[in-house]
Amino acid sequence: MRWLLLSLLVVLGALQYRLWFAEGSLAEQHRLELQVEEQTLINSELQARNSVLDREVLELQSGNNGVEQRAREQLGLIREGETFYQVVDSPPNAAPDGK
Repeated sequence: MRWLLLSLLVVLGALQYRLWFAEGSLAEQHRLELQVEEQTLINSELQARNSVLDREVLELQSGNNGVEQRAREQLGLIREGETFYQVVDSPPNAAPDGK
């Protein structure tokens, strides 16, 4: 009887070890679930960025209007014959009459 009880305790201890500490344990499962959540968030952000890039590619492929708009916005280019005006805000503590 004593040997049976001792062997059952050893088996129970081995099973508890596997449940809490070994590969596939509850702790590892929780860690993997957190990794999946984090990767899902990263994937959704990358998907949104890819959507924006896809739209930009389609606009650029559709004709020169997209290329011209990007050149104007990002490079400050102007067409021949156009006049460029730059508006500069005055500093916040400057007097309105310039004194």
